[in-house]
Amino acid sequence: MNAQLFFAFVLVAAALACTPGVDWAYSITAGLRQRSFVPAVAGLCGGYVLHTVLMVVGLAALLTGMPGVLSWLTLAGAAYLLWLGVSTLRSWRGASFSTASDAGMAANQVRTFFQGMGTSGINPKGLLFYVALVPQFVSPEAPLPVPVQSGLLGLTFVLLAAIVYTCVALLARKLLQSRPGAARKVTLASGIIMVGLGLVLLSEQAVPLFLS
Repeated sequence: MNAQLFFAFVLVAAALACTPGVDWAYSITAGLRQRSFVPAVAGLCGGYVLHTVLMVVGLAALLTGMPGVLSWLTLAGAAYLLWLGVSTLRSWRGASFSTASDAGMAANQVRTFFQGMGTSGINPKGLLFYVALVPQFVSPEAPLPVPVQSGLLGLTFVLLAAIVYTCVALLARKLLQSRPGAARKVTLASGIIMVGLGLVLLSEQAVPLFLS
């Protein structure tokens, strides 16, 4: 793999991982409300692992060439984000920001993992990120095959995302857990971000899809 291309990819991928968005909102919420935020971060990264696998086997490019399928996928992602955002807003007023009890913790962690995986995995913008960005940093002249390079780049982004989201969740817990008022405001903002992005995705896809 070309070292210069890889270094450039790391800089771009790190900048994208550090850009606040739905993943940040979910990480912050998990840091405040869950006994352990590891399942949430692992779930978010699991969604990007799924995107990496799709990219390596060529399904990502195939899906982007099928506008109808991508539109329905976008609608599903929008509906999921709306549900997640509304759930966050519903728990906002009565939220307790202390760590959870042991009762039902295992089941809650599994649910948190799959919610995180759904947050990043069902988002078509993540799929488009892999299709549009990663190929620009793949060198056909490199000793490694193109699929291997693509997989390594995809997993590099997963690693960067894991580091950034862990820091976000940890800082949210350390800085806000002892400040219930500020924590509730951040939770409210997280829910609004999820709902807002869901509405934007719906507005972008629903009307053209049902008029076609």
